[in-house]
Amino acid sequence: MSDELWILGIHMTKFGKHPDLDLVDLAGRAALAALADGGVAMADMQVLAAGNLLGGAGSIGQQVQKQIGQTGIPVYNVQNACATGATALRTVCMAIKAGEADMGLAVGVEKLSGAGLLGARPRTEQEGPWQRSGRFGAVAPIDGFIGTETMAGVFAQVGMEYGHRYGGTDFELFARISEKNHAHSTLNPLAAYSKRMSLEQIMNDVMIAYPNTRPMCSANCDGAAAAVVVSGAKLRTLDPDQRRRAVRIRASVLTSDPWQEACQVLPDVNTLTRNAATRAYEQAGVGPEDLDLVELHDCFATAELVHYDNLMLCERGGAVDFFNSGATWRDGRMPVNVSGGLQSKGHPIAATGIANVWEVATHLRDEAGPRQIEGARIGLAHVIGLGSACGVHILEKAA
Repeated sequence: MSDELWILGIHMTKFGKHPDLDLVDLAGRAALAALADGGVAMADMQVLAAGNLLGGAGSIGQQVQKQIGQTGIPVYNVQNACATGATALRTVCMAIKAGEADMGLAVGVEKLSGAGLLGARPRTEQEGPWQRSGRFGAVAPIDGFIGTETMAGVFAQVGMEYGHRYGGTDFELFARISEKNHAHSTLNPLAAYSKRMSLEQIMNDVMIAYPNTRPMCSANCDGAAAAVVVSGAKLRTLDPDQRRRAVRIRASVLTSDPWQEACQVLPDVNTLTRNAATRAYEQAGVGPEDLDLVELHDCFATAELVHYDNLMLCERGGAVDFFNSGATWRDGRMPVNVSGGLQSKGHPIAATGIANVWEVATHLRDEAGPRQIEGARIGLAHVIGLGSACGVHILEKAA
């Protein structure tokens, strides 16, 4: 069994609109680029995990294989809400840790441009009021319990609840978080949107779910990301240049909603994320104070604020003061979402988990160009999907 995991190659396509490319095209491009980045070929892979959530491609992994190299290896097709890409990566990690492979490929892909407001589904008159019906109906829908099952509405309420509990939040504060991310995006050529927006532009844009206006919401777009993972033993047999650029995976953690006596229906994005972060820090043998940068799941500006606390980047209840200190800007003591985050980089759901890892890995390789965080050695990538699933990966620069 391997005691070390390393990212050998990693790549993300430019996020945005790709009307001329289908799911397999996008995934194939990301996979081939990740393989080339690692200096290996599809023939070297011993396991493949592929994720796609909304494209209806139940066998996306096999379809990608047919595009880039059908080698007979085991393929795992995964779906896990917005944590789909992180789950694909973790699936490869587990296969290597189990000793079933020493090198594998993880891919996430989605086509979402023009998808509109995710989760929005008008109720018909024939449906009438929601009623409990059977196992699924008894525990799954949240519409009616908290007023909405659209993502914008759910996370708006998460942010408002945090403000109610700890104070200090207002419309402008959340808009300033979005202002930061749009500013960061101007240095990311792969972001769906690389346009700086003023605070006034953000606050005066279309209101989606208070306090989130349109620029404060993640951008639905097309995109793919892929990563080649290798065991420590295998890495030591490779070329020195490959070893030099490899990035160590110090922790790979996945959690779901914890049991709570109060309720088994409503998602709890806070406890779920805090549990994942706690396990990841323990697994990696580091603490939040050791991080040099963080890519977290800012599906909405309100979500970014609560995840400062959930990832323990600040003391409990201290997210507002933490942000107001300037810590989360590129030149702050704890840069967060230097890529522009989901609000600017974009959020092709199944690709996001690997794309967040790509951003962190690129800084640890000193290859992030003008947005490079100087001296970065340890970084954290986080994603969360309602339902619920949370993935946290902690990465470390090669010695």
